[in-house]
Amino acid sequence: MFKTLLSVSALMIASVAHSEVIEIKQVSVTNWKAVYGEVEPRDLIPARARIGGTVQVLAVTEGDTVVAGQQIAMVQDDKLAFQLDAIDAQLGALQTQLATAKTDLERGESLRERGVITVQNLDQLRTAVDVLDNQIRSIQAQRLVIEQQVTEGAVLSPVDGVVLSVPVARGSVINPGEQVAQIGGGGVFLRLALPERFAGVLAVGDTIEIGSEAGQNGTLIKVYPQIAGGRVLADVEVDGLDGRFIGRRVPVRVPVGAHDALLVPQSALSQQSGLDFVTVEAGEHGVQRTVVPGDVIMQDGVAMVEILSGLRAGDKLVTEHE
Repeated sequence: MFKTLLSVSALMIASVAHSEVIEIKQVSVTNWKAVYGEVEPRDLIPARARIGGTVQVLAVTEGDTVVAGQQIAMVQDDKLAFQLDAIDAQLGALQTQLATAKTDLERGESLRERGVITVQNLDQLRTAVDVLDNQIRSIQAQRLVIEQQVTEGAVLSPVDGVVLSVPVARGSVINPGEQVAQIGGGGVFLRLALPERFAGVLAVGDTIEIGSEAGQNGTLIKVYPQIAGGRVLADVEVDGLDGRFIGRRVPVRVPVGAHDALLVPQSALSQQSGLDFVTVEAGEHGVQRTVVPGDVIMQDGVAMVEILSGLRAGDKLVTEHE
């Protein structure tokens, strides 16, 4: 016991030669809230069927990369083919009638020159030709409409991106507007869901620390005004964020306020018998004082330790030069 007391007494006195004296001041330290953010795509757009029918071709599956306008499926409605056949039959009949009417008109013009028929009869023949011609144009327009419906059976990707889900299978019967695939594109960001008590302290432009990557930070780009289930949503822009797995949870730290603290360099702490000590100036000598350290905070690349107890503002810390 006597030897232990001598050892501790020897540690209480330290020379300040070749040392630096730092006056301890209170500084403002950011309070951080540790939460998880989920990786979300910027654009989450469904690729929908424009007509109803049967899925004849399904060219993508989950995880495939697609470009805007790429055909990812083909929906076929057999009724459209039957309608085209019916229209073609009507066109054939009308064109035959039109050819006959034109022949009658030519014969009527010849008879009119010889005075065999009246002008009224000739006008009736011209009218018959015009009526048939207009009927043919109307049927041709209807055919174009059905042809357009057939082409709309192709389901196209609305954006460049990756296929996240395909809720249908080949051979499925779907209705117009039904989702064929879910496309995520435009890059990814982190979406946070924070307790509503922090809604008032969040500000666009805040720096968010990404816990899974050392030294990686993000920027708060949007805070949603609607609170649901006691949570406020916020979006974080992160350069180089891995977007291979949508919905992946990433640990982050969000600034939610600040408090005054006393900070000392981590290198100034020493340990003896399970206690933490720092050396403070006392006259011409340095005296070791027991302290209670808190979290380690990086400031300008230097590891600083928050002192919870054992020091006060104005104390002069003695640190050894290397």
